[in-house]
Amino acid sequence: MKHTMMTLAVALAFGLGGAAGAATPTTATPDTTAKTTAPASGMSKQDYKAQKDRIDADYKTAKKQCDDQKGNPKDVCKAEAKGKHEVAKAELEAQYKPSAKADAKVKKEKAEADYKVAKEKCEELKGNAKDVCKKDAKAAYESAKGDAKVAKAAGEKGASSAKATEERKDAREDTSDAKYAAAKERCDAMSGQAKDNCLSDVKKKFGKM
Repeated sequence: MKHTMMTLAVALAFGLGGAAGAATPTTATPDTTAKTTAPASGMSKQDYKAQKDRIDADYKTAKKQCDDQKGNPKDVCKAEAKGKHEVAKAELEAQYKPSAKADAKVKKEKAEADYKVAKEKCEELKGNAKDVCKKDAKAAYESAKGDAKVAKAAGEKGASSAKATEERKDAREDTSDAKYAAAKERCDAMSGQAKDNCLSDVKKKFGKM
């Protein structure tokens, strides 16, 4: 009887051991299949290319529509189409590969586009009004371009705050000079004492005395 009980106990022990072994999960073999890593934005290369093709197609359509116009309106239309194209490309790049540099590029392209369109619109004017228009456009451009440079410097990895401060200082000076030129141009529409007073006031305002 004792012998029988011992046999049953051994058999039971081996049976439980086998069950435990069967329940142990096997380690999954790592998937070493190469995968294409998408940019941080999550946009796939295929989506990026599709959007880029769409932007180029939109530009061709916009340019073709300008052909129905003539003279200055046609030039303005072409400048607007080109500007939108460049801005759209920069925005796509910023979405595909986000970075401070890419964001600054968007700002820069917007500044360039606005400036070129504004200059073309000035061509419709004459005399002093045309000159003032162009210098106003230049002042706005310098301000926007300066903002882009400051944003780029502030967002660059490892860039010191001194660099951003320097860019900000340069931007202020360039913008101030452009605004000063525009203000002086307005004085040219005057004559005699009125012009002298205007120039004196402008110099005082911009610290050019």
